[in-house]
Amino acid sequence: MKEKIKSWVLVVLILGSLVESYYLIYRLPGSDSAVLSKNLYVKTDNMGPEEKVENLLYPDRMVIHMGEDKHTLFYPSSTFYNLILNRMNGRSFESFQRRSVQDFDWDKIRRENPGIELSFGSGIPVTLLQRVMQISPDSLFEGESIDRIWIYNVKNDSKAHAIFFSTRGDIVYEAAKADLTVQDVQQHVDFGRNLTRYTTVNGDYYLPEAAVPLVEVAMPAGMYTIEQMQSNLFFDAGSTRYIPEKDGSKIYTDSKRSLQVDQEQNWMSYSDPAALPDGDSTPAKDALEAVDFVNRHGGWNGTYRLAATEEGRQDRKVTFQQYYGAYPSGSYPIMGNPQLQYGVIHLELQQGTVSSYERSLMYMDEGKSEKTIVELSGGEALKQQLAQINNVQRITDLTPAYMPSLKENKLQLHPVWRVTLLDGSVLTLN
Repeated sequence: MKEKIKSWVLVVLILGSLVESYYLIYRLPGSDSAVLSKNLYVKTDNMGPEEKVENLLYPDRMVIHMGEDKHTLFYPSSTFYNLILNRMNGRSFESFQRRSVQDFDWDKIRRENPGIELSFGSGIPVTLLQRVMQISPDSLFEGESIDRIWIYNVKNDSKAHAIFFSTRGDIVYEAAKADLTVQDVQQHVDFGRNLTRYTTVNGDYYLPEAAVPLVEVAMPAGMYTIEQMQSNLFFDAGSTRYIPEKDGSKIYTDSKRSLQVDQEQNWMSYSDPAALPDGDSTPAKDALEAVDFVNRHGGWNGTYRLAATEEGRQDRKVTFQQYYGAYPSGSYPIMGNPQLQYGVIHLELQQGTVSSYERSLMYMDEGKSEKTIVELSGGEALKQQLAQINNVQRITDLTPAYMPSLKENKLQLHPVWRVTLLDGSVLTLN
């Protein structure tokens, strides 16, 4: 009897030793998960598929000018936006002539001339734009970044005019040869004839004359684990050590690189100050390197657009904006906010090498979404709201957007008007 008891005790001790050995060998430092619950994370290392830079380069909107001071707007993934963009990308532009922006009466062109205006936000380097549009190489032109392309007809003129706006603000480039006829431009303009009318306010932004319908959505929110991010970002995740911070955030480091996780915001910040710069840096090359870095370190958990390549004192910041929506209704940017950082991927590069990488650890499970159609205000009601803001500070942009919130493990996207002011600050109107 004693021998049987001894045998069972020995078995229990051996099993306990095996379990303890498993945790000591296989449990990585910091493998605790930044998740909302046990079931809200994925176990693969990839956060999403890789993406080609060409799929991240597209206008944030199209303004259709119909003459007689009538306008309408198309947004990404909407029916006519896709149709016009596909046609534009198949046409060639060459023989660029540099001109002053003061050479044109833009207010008159906006009011009277049928045309299409493509907006690229804070701008795209021409060498990247050449990847999606047939722009002939031009030594004078290709060093620029472009924030608008305006193609329009002039009465009694047999050719269409194509103007590319430099982000510098004082220079435009006119394509002397454009593979577009007057009839092509007019056909594109006619797509907007029966859609919501917009009026321009000082040429700064466009105000809809009627309410704008958007989809409000709620969907399960998944969460990527700290272990996944360690595996994606460190050469040897097992060599990292964990440092708790006073503000509740966690830092994981291998003594060279660091990964800081804010578990309240579900936001990660990766830093590699020891990255060796290769010394070769341009806005286009940095944007390509940023895309490649995201491809190699997690991938893309949704639809994104290259939103900015801003140059700082010693680095360049590249930002990718996440969009939500789909054909044929259109897609719109997801705004971050102080309560929930979400919707953007930030990278900083020094001389062509990524030194900082920030993004949310949260992702959307779109297959189980609950959708409701809501309306953003338009017409006189919206006009009065904006007039009150304009009295305090000039409004430079107005666009539909989504404000995210997290409730009961569900990510909710609420349609709002995003109002951008002259100083760069942003307000929202529901």
